[in-house]
Amino acid sequence: MHRTATLRLPLLFILANLKLDFKFARMIARNVLPQVLKALDRQAAVALMGPRQVGKTTLALEIAKQRDSIYLDLESREDRAKLQSPSLFISSNENKLIILDEIHRMPELFQDLRGFIDVGRRKNLRNGRFLILGSASTDLLKQSGETLAGRIEYVDISPLNIVEIDGTQDLLVKKLFLRGGFPDSYLANSDDTSYGYRQNFIRTYLERDIQQWRPRIPAETLSRLWTMIAHSQGQLLNNARLAESLALSSPAVNTYIDLLVDLLLVRRLKPFYANTKKRLIKMPKIYIRDSGLTHALLGIVNYNQLLGHPIVGASFEGFVIETLLSATPQRLTPSFYRTSAGAEIDLLLEFPQGDVWAIEIKSGTIPQKSKGFHMAIADVQPTKAFIVHGGRGQFPMDENLNAIGLPEMVQELNHRLVLNN
Repeated sequence: MHRTATLRLPLLFILANLKLDFKFARMIARNVLPQVLKALDRQAAVALMGPRQVGKTTLALEIAKQRDSIYLDLESREDRAKLQSPSLFISSNENKLIILDEIHRMPELFQDLRGFIDVGRRKNLRNGRFLILGSASTDLLKQSGETLAGRIEYVDISPLNIVEIDGTQDLLVKKLFLRGGFPDSYLANSDDTSYGYRQNFIRTYLERDIQQWRPRIPAETLSRLWTMIAHSQGQLLNNARLAESLALSSPAVNTYIDLLVDLLLVRRLKPFYANTKKRLIKMPKIYIRDSGLTHALLGIVNYNQLLGHPIVGASFEGFVIETLLSATPQRLTPSFYRTSAGAEIDLLLEFPQGDVWAIEIKSGTIPQKSKGFHMAIADVQPTKAFIVHGGRGQFPMDENLNAIGLPEMVQELNHRLVLNN
């Protein structure tokens, strides 16, 4: 039996994998777990949000082992039946943490939860009463914003990142880049199996999951749009061009993209608005949030195919952005900077304290400073500037610019955030 090194966080994934015809346990800890536990200690209700199959239920069941809890899967008819009389069920379990999985199946519960939380506060039951799991962001916000304001805290769970899979090992980082961070895809016993999982994941979303949210959207049309976004990874979002290719109206395309964003599958990266006289690009950039889904949509099965594909640089850019945003413990505000004169910064990270870091992203192992990045640095004047490259280590390129590998960039960010806590 293969034995992994002891991990500081609880082990959340114990999945069988095959190696040399022997089964061994792969165990991966999720670094979002402490955030959820702290949120439950602060608030009566916590909403854990992330796309399907990202590990929400596994994490919730791990929490259930640590606390007196009851778990309900609202996709189960039997569990939904238990809530036909919410007042009776919740009052009978008011001293337990009630975990409600796939809350969108019973959105009417939000109004009931408000009353239960307020009654509980009068009984000094103030924290850790409800853990709500959902596969979308905006719908949860809309449903709970009016009824649970001041009573709920939101925590996002993303696919696996390099901190969780040991980013010190180059082979594991390459595997994560190719396969993406959905646990079943990353832990598959071969690239072919991983690719097949992601193809099924996409098909399930198109044919079943999306229809629960927007039943009138044709699956074939959305499949074509999703693939076009993958081809446009890291480019400026041009609704008119996409609409023309799909024979749809621009508002319809925008609605479809809104849905993919709400389902936490696509990111629209907003432009950075600086106080400058430069002519700024105001359109957002668009990314498939998981690199493995990008590659599956483009038919890329293995790492050699990826290295020879024109998308490799843009895909690595999206991979770096998602890694930095998911592997840091605090919320940072991401954006990009581009002017009509060619000045460009791939990623700007604004800290809660007001500092701004500028990041250029290069997939190669020999980083080079571009003229556009140099121009943009002069415009924005960030606190720090980096070129994140596909290699390892950190070294200065000039007095105000460091080249740095992705694992070291994550460490740099976390060190900066710890110093300001």
